[in-house]
Amino acid sequence: MRFSRLIAAAGASVLVLGASACSSTGGKPASNGGGMGSGTADTPRATIAMITHEVPGDSFWDLVRKGAETAAKKDNIELRYSNDPEAPNQANLVQTAVDSGVKGIAVTLAKPDAMKAAIENATAKGIPVVAFNAGADAWRAMGVKEFFGQDEYISGQGAGKRVAAEGAKKAICVIQEQGHVGLESRCAGVKNTFPGAEVLNVNGKDMPSVESTITAKLQQDPSIDYVITLGAPFAMTAVQSVKNANSKAKVGTFDTNAALVGAIQNGDVQWAIDQQPFLQGYLSVDSLWLYINNGNVIGGGQPTLTGPSFIDKSNIDAVAEYAKNGTR
Repeated sequence: MRFSRLIAAAGASVLVLGASACSSTGGKPASNGGGMGSGTADTPRATIAMITHEVPGDSFWDLVRKGAETAAKKDNIELRYSNDPEAPNQANLVQTAVDSGVKGIAVTLAKPDAMKAAIENATAKGIPVVAFNAGADAWRAMGVKEFFGQDEYISGQGAGKRVAAEGAKKAICVIQEQGHVGLESRCAGVKNTFPGAEVLNVNGKDMPSVESTITAKLQQDPSIDYVITLGAPFAMTAVQSVKNANSKAKVGTFDTNAALVGAIQNGDVQWAIDQQPFLQGYLSVDSLWLYINNGNVIGGGQPTLTGPSFIDKSNIDAVAEYAKNGTR
């Protein structure tokens, strides 16, 4: 394939990003398996595996997958998506992809130590690996070529500063998955800029349990005036917990979904930190296509940041337009 054709196809990639480089949505966008419409590259058909730590039912991953599907459609890629929230099982999925002879792998590194051996097996066989969403501090040492996501500690610092600026005195930072390096970094960042924060661990696989745990904490300590959650579904649950406890605590969150749009508009949730999951999925697949067909590596050895940015009442109406399309 002539290089000029590759550049033309890459140009189409830029156009897609210009139209949809937004962020997390929620609710559950319909997945048609094809992403957004675009032209198709004339490069040879290739298979790429995307393996995440998705917990079933978390709408965040619908956005990641839609971005990945959009890039795959444009790039003439067969996308094989799989997920497991348990790190050893996720590592097994990576090994299965290696054994099947895929041309590239995109993976999340929520628990890097458990993923290390499988990633090394992939790179040893010459399969390019990119990481996204989780593992910003671990990917280079594992031989991964690129990373797409946000610096979780910095995003946590931003949340802490925001809570402090709003006059809060005491906050809880709710971690829904213990041992997840990204979530722990978020809360560590919050505590760095807002010392009045403490961590509350909940079982993110059991939403009724999440609701009761947050409710009990608010009832136990009425001085808590802010709840910071690390995912949009948990923000909506926290809103209910605040009501259950007759608390006056405000709610802020990381990540968004369609349901959260209305919650920000009506004031139930004050803000959301957006890391653009659609963009993470898109860039992960597109970057592998570029590497496979032209040897390109994005980022110069540094992570490619897709966030953080705040969504609140000042800009939620603009985001809502994309949320309706299932790309934010």
